[in-house]
Amino acid sequence: MNLKKYFLFLVMAAVMVVATACGGGDEEATTESDEQTGTEEVEGTDTETEEATEGTELEGSVVVDGSGTVYPLMSVVAEEYMYTEQENVSVEVSRAGTSAGFGKFLIENGTDFNNASRQIKDEEQAEADTVGFEVKEMKVALDGLTFVINKENDWATELTEEELIRIFKHDGGVTKWSDLRPEFPDEEIKPMGPNENHGTYEFFYENILEKEDLVDGVNLQQEYSTLVNLVSEDVNGIAFFGFGYYVNNQDKLAAVNVDFGDGPVEPTLETIGEDAEYAPFTRPVFTYLNVDMAKEKPQVLDFALYVANNVNDFAGEAGFAPLPDAELQEYVAFLEGLK
Repeated sequence: MNLKKYFLFLVMAAVMVVATACGGGDEEATTESDEQTGTEEVEGTDTETEEATEGTELEGSVVVDGSGTVYPLMSVVAEEYMYTEQENVSVEVSRAGTSAGFGKFLIENGTDFNNASRQIKDEEQAEADTVGFEVKEMKVALDGLTFVINKENDWATELTEEELIRIFKHDGGVTKWSDLRPEFPDEEIKPMGPNENHGTYEFFYENILEKEDLVDGVNLQQEYSTLVNLVSEDVNGIAFFGFGYYVNNQDKLAAVNVDFGDGPVEPTLETIGEDAEYAPFTRPVFTYLNVDMAKEKPQVLDFALYVANNVNDFAGEAGFAPLPDAELQEYVAFLEGLK
């Protein structure tokens, strides 16, 4: 009996030793795990915070209006952003025209962005100052002002810069094609273009015509699609607008190759550029950001960053020449500073 109790005692003691050893190992493992977790948390705090900021699921709306020229580019950027980045953010892109868009942007609780095919004017900047918010100008691409003709027009496929100006200028002395060159048809020219709501009109009027009046009878339209249809239906029609609208309507229109003095230059993504062959008719296009809105609405800032980081990927397909990456990264640095 005593021997049996002694044997049981030894067995129980052995079990307790094993249990203690196992428990100590678990405690040590837990402690080591906790220490590792703690170390990872300390070392990874900044990274995790940054990832949380960048990867946060956002919601709400972003309102963009303005230039019809910039519309195709910004709409495709917005669509990709909503599809791949923030499916709960609604980016609404409209095309009232540059000037009309500034009218919606430069007011209290106005639009978040205004696309523009010209730079903001001093009086428009003064309106922002009066309302009391900061405006940030961001170039988004380079556009080539393109003159388009009917596909059956086989005589005006190559014109000089001076001839194009004469067609649209009030005192250019041109009403018929034969006024440009004797071998051209003795038919009345039908000049057309976007109306005063558009930055393209203002760029043409201020930079190409140097603020000289347009020719009497010029047909100015609000919608670019209307201009496409009018020229495609009239062999004597000629119009001007952004390169992107020509690219998307090459089945209906032909582009005029422009001679700036060294031979005809076709507007293409390769020739459009501030230092390229088509430079005299090249212009930057912009979007303007309400910085105060970007500070108040995370989705507005997030979309602005997406534009700055990715717009070059979409420029070509929308009919624009891309910007230097260094220029876009300056915008990224500014926007990062708003976080």
